[in-house]
Amino acid sequence: MKNRNVKKFSIKMQKKLVVLFILLLFLFIGLIIRLVWITRENETDYQKQVLSQQQYTSTTIPFRRGNILDVKGTRLATSEKVYNLVIDAKVMNYRSQYLEPTLKALGDNFDLDMTAIRAHVTTNKKSSWYVPLRQLTYEEISGFQEAQQADSNIQGVWFEEEYRRIYPYGSLASDVIGFSDRDNMGRYGLEEYYNDTLNGVNGREYGYLNDDLTLERTVKSAVDGYDLHSTIDANLQMMVEKYLKQYNDEQTDAFTKGNGAENVGCVMMDVNTGEVLAMASYPPYDLNDVRNTDSLLGTRLLEEITNAAGYKEIRKTDTVITEEVLASLSEEQLYVNLNYLWQNYCITGTYEPGSTAKPFTVASALEDGVISPDLNLECNGVMEIGGYDIKCHNGPEGWLTLEQAVANSCNVSMMKIAQLMGTDEFCEFQQIFNIGLKTNIDLAGEARTANLVYVADNMGPTDLATNSFGQNYNVTMIEMIAGFCSLINGGYYYEPHVVNKITNSNGATVQNIEPRVLKQTVSESTSELIRQYCRAVVAYGTGVTARPAGYMIGGKTGTAETIDPNTNKRSETEHVVSFIGYAPADDPQIAIYVVVDRPNSDKQGNARYATKIVRNILTEALPYLNIFMTEEVSEEERQELEALQLSITSQYTQTPESGEEPENGEGAEGNQTGQEGNNGTGGEGNGGTGSEGGQEGNSPEGGQGAAEQPWMAYPIDPETGYRVDPATGRSYDAQTGAPIDQGESVPDPGIPVNPNLPVNPNME
Repeated sequence: MKNRNVKKFSIKMQKKLVVLFILLLFLFIGLIIRLVWITRENETDYQKQVLSQQQYTSTTIPFRRGNILDVKGTRLATSEKVYNLVIDAKVMNYRSQYLEPTLKALGDNFDLDMTAIRAHVTTNKKSSWYVPLRQLTYEEISGFQEAQQADSNIQGVWFEEEYRRIYPYGSLASDVIGFSDRDNMGRYGLEEYYNDTLNGVNGREYGYLNDDLTLERTVKSAVDGYDLHSTIDANLQMMVEKYLKQYNDEQTDAFTKGNGAENVGCVMMDVNTGEVLAMASYPPYDLNDVRNTDSLLGTRLLEEITNAAGYKEIRKTDTVITEEVLASLSEEQLYVNLNYLWQNYCITGTYEPGSTAKPFTVASALEDGVISPDLNLECNGVMEIGGYDIKCHNGPEGWLTLEQAVANSCNVSMMKIAQLMGTDEFCEFQQIFNIGLKTNIDLAGEARTANLVYVADNMGPTDLATNSFGQNYNVTMIEMIAGFCSLINGGYYYEPHVVNKITNSNGATVQNIEPRVLKQTVSESTSELIRQYCRAVVAYGTGVTARPAGYMIGGKTGTAETIDPNTNKRSETEHVVSFIGYAPADDPQIAIYVVVDRPNSDKQGNARYATKIVRNILTEALPYLNIFMTEEVSEEERQELEALQLSITSQYTQTPESGEEPENGEGAEGNQTGQEGNNGTGGEGNGGTGSEGGQEGNSPEGGQGAAEQPWMAYPIDPETGYRVDPATGRSYDAQTGAPIDQGESVPDPGIPVNPNLPVNPNME
């Protein structure tokens, strides 16, 4: 066998092959990288080039954003189908007989500049997309569609479907609902918080010619958004907003030019679930036209400035917005002011709570065991703490029970109680009540006040004293009412919420949102005592003017000074006044909280600005909620109720469970309308103002008729109609004896101010 010569690759050839292989490998890697880059950066452009060479149609099927409904199913926000007018010049010019009939039909049925339309169609003959009109209703396009069906030469016009967000009740519950833009992005309120839940997924219809030139269609249906079932009752919401507006109408330009107050807010909540029944602040805004500037008129102008640290911040000026001011604003300045208008004061605004914090102080001390219900405290009118004289608004009051200390809103008593607790325990209980923490309510934009309250390490004796009666720290309205509900419902702190159910477009339940108890803040025994003390506030204390006709309620008034931005000290003229309460007094079902921030008045420190709003709202709301009357109705009150066209009965103590309805004039258990002239001497514990345990007239001790009250002897000032104490100069309501000034804080610019508190409230 002969040997064959086998040719082998030389080393030189092998090296060349390796080099060639490496070059090819790098080439392929570079090609892959280039393809990935093209796909990522220019995918849409290349798709258009490819698809433009095929015969196809592709139409987006828009989803429908979910509804927002009130607790009874009334639609507060919904979406209606609308149509965009699309002109396809390419089709319109495809045949000569299409042009004129189509242009004529357009001119006959739509308000269009037909000269401009004709110019576009004749000069852009290859254009397939021109939209001269948007968001037309079905009624607005139906005439053209009929003409199109009647004349086959009308071609090159079609209607793109989309949905438009509408709010059937305009500005109703604007703070709660928020709004959404054309891209279905929620802004503020429920619209923003539940944006992903309300939004669905667009569908698409594809149509193309296959290889056999047969039209193929594929439809991917849209998935509509879910519906939100809110806890808001539209009727209660209307009542709240009506009386906030009434207050503003009465106080606008009363002392200075502008609205009735810097801010006015109201929250109504179910005591036993944390459900928000109504929430509003003034002024509201039109949800269907959110850029409407009418609501800005009368408010103070905001401006964006650069502070000393180089950061931009929003500040209020002394300029009141008028039509002339609006006309001078740039687009950026206008947006700054609109953005503030769109915010919900009830969850974003911060302020010092004032004396509405006193029930929290007393409850904390009772739970801590440092005081007992039978404690008596002496008020000398002033208390020296940390080198500062901190006064009581009533002056010296002598010895007071705990009930009287709360009812009369005694600062000295609160300071003594706080001293017994100490800073550690006081701050611990503030956290227990969620003061300084977010409530996590399901609304967008809730403020957190953690940096606006003290911690034990940096709280001095003066800080503890002022905190005891609600000054030197900030809260939000939702923070306060959620904590207050736990004080009066047995101690159960419910997470506040505005949505209780989510359903799909077919009505099937997707999620039930049950009331959620987060913790127990106080015991049932402490809660019962707080209810007793808060009832006394309305029976004979600073909250007498909050009581609606025919009902006894409980609550607490509050007054706090604001901080002067120029001096960084407490203002002696500007105040925040409030009332937080519940009804009915013996079985709390609803809580209500009204805050009036700097009333338009020369004497702002008067809680009656808040109590009057509360009284008006509850007078209408309680009968609507089927909460039965418990107190006698005077003739004056009866006339007031009849003027409101409410259904009036004399079922003073009648409850739904009793099954009997007494006739007019026949009360139950000592509540007859004709009984002893209504002077508070008759009945079993429900005479006079209706306070419990035989408490007659306005006396905290009971047994002393209203006619024997000291204020009845004070002369009436003919100019004001108030009774005036000659010794002190204090004014009292001529009928009820309620203090008119009711300012529960004593301005003292010398008392140190918490350095973390904003000097321009709600702007930082």
